[in-house]
Amino acid sequence: MSLWDAMVSIFWFMLLVAWFWLLISIISDVFRDDALSGGAKGLWCAFIILLPWVGVITYLIARGRSMGERSVQQAARNEQAFRGYVREIAASEGSGVTAELNRLAELRNQGALTAAEYDLAKQRVLSAPAPAPVIPAQASPVADNLPA
Repeated sequence: MSLWDAMVSIFWFMLLVAWFWLLISIISDVFRDDALSGGAKGLWCAFIILLPWVGVITYLIARGRSMGERSVQQAARNEQAFRGYVREIAASEGSGVTAELNRLAELRNQGALTAAEYDLAKQRVLSAPAPAPVIPAQASPVADNLPA
């Protein structure tokens, strides 16, 4: 195999990879769009699959701008869900192990607990299993359009 044959093979392989990339991006955009009916979604998918390059280029020309807008909206929703999750976790830290140890230390400093009672309560707090984090329902495990 000559160098030229290898370069041509690489070119065709990269075109195939590019088509798969576009196919996945466009089909995910088609199904993300709430404005399209089920029939329109089916027609776009059939058009893209049956006439690969013509379908992909037609979709990008016809709906490319709105495709970018939907991608930005999805990224904003993912960011909002992440920030809400972080706020929720940060707010729940006040009821965690650290807060409980601080409360026990205050009780010991006020004289309400003896040193032995404090050590026993501290061991109970430290040996208790940690609560599982709560994942918000709107957060998607598949983040297909996160900005890089």
